[in-house]
Amino acid sequence: MESKRPPILIILALFVITIGATMAGFYAGRVSAGSQESSFMIMPGDTPRVESLPNSAPDQKVNELFAPFWQTWRLIHEQYVEQPVDDVKLMRGAIQGMINALGDEHSSYIDPESLETFQAQITGTEYEGIGAYVDTTREYLTIIAPMMGSPAEKAGLKPGDQIIAIDGEDMTGIDGELVRQRVLGPAGSTVRLTIKRPGLEEPFDVEIVRASIKSTNVIGRMEKNNIAYIRLLAFGDENTTRDFRTMLKKLLAENPDGLILDLRNNGGGLLNSAIEIASEFIKEGVIAYEVYGDGRKETFKASGKGLATDIPLIVLINEGSASASEIVAGAIQDLGRGKLVGVTTYGKGSVQVWNDLMNNQGAVRITVARWLTPKGRTIQGTGLIPDVEVQMTEEDYAAGKDPQLDQAIELLSK
Repeated sequence: MESKRPPILIILALFVITIGATMAGFYAGRVSAGSQESSFMIMPGDTPRVESLPNSAPDQKVNELFAPFWQTWRLIHEQYVEQPVDDVKLMRGAIQGMINALGDEHSSYIDPESLETFQAQITGTEYEGIGAYVDTTREYLTIIAPMMGSPAEKAGLKPGDQIIAIDGEDMTGIDGELVRQRVLGPAGSTVRLTIKRPGLEEPFDVEIVRASIKSTNVIGRMEKNNIAYIRLLAFGDENTTRDFRTMLKKLLAENPDGLILDLRNNGGGLLNSAIEIASEFIKEGVIAYEVYGDGRKETFKASGKGLATDIPLIVLINEGSASASEIVAGAIQDLGRGKLVGVTTYGKGSVQVWNDLMNNQGAVRITVARWLTPKGRTIQGTGLIPDVEVQMTEEDYAAGKDPQLDQAIELLSK
């Protein structure tokens, strides 16, 4: 039976570079009803007959529509020079082609191997790779954000870095997904990436030793001036919301004078997680809306059970903050709950649904809705503008300075 995964709000094609893994930047964690099946009976030497295709045109029209497809399938098997052809690869390529034809950068196909590691990433289990979120839809594979403590971060990769060559081989004109796969490899192996960085005239090489990475989504500590600091790396499953609440309780027990929520380089996560975490800071009211193609609007409100609804709050954001991060930050900004400090966010305002494919052939991700902030703003392509803009320069990175965090502490200390 074909099943439908929870809807996900995914940042572009925000993939994690892991072995066979893709990581969506923003997953919306509502459980949807299972979708209906459609089955095709393939008749040897003839056009397959549609057994059932819910919500489609009558069978005859469907048969006529797909006749050229099956003709092409047959011709490939009869005429292509390299035989036998890989039927599974052809099938997956056809699915990818259908998704690409939508012209929607957020809809995509994920193969079974990548899906398995993708699920591991959501639940916080171990995986292997360099540990970076990337965008496969641009001219070159582009770093959205390195994961904290990952080989990518230790190597100095930054948001906006473009991978223009791998192990000396030029990646110009190569599909972003194929480039991503070239970066994959087992723990302990080394990959040499040639990086083109905005603001630098000349590209440079970075050698990265791939590693086994244990994803940790919640980090917290007390900062100077009695300010609490909590960083969320991704909006994962229920373990993330549990760990976040536990850390919040621990920090609040220190009686801080203010709290900093760091969503920088957080590419997103489960919608349920975003609503629950936003509810920790927002006492009541709307957190976000979802608007569907047929005009339906779904409203998500604060739970009313938040632990930190009164403490002075600053949210740190940057160009790597996307989707779920933007939902939380947008709600806090719209409702006047706290100030946003940093630079303009990524700008990803659509909702996707993962659908399992039959016969364990992976899943497809399809855009089903747009989301809006409490004031009805859409951030698609524009992002959230901070209340206090603070840039991070190359000199800051090189010196290990964090002027954005320093500014947040200063504002709360006042």
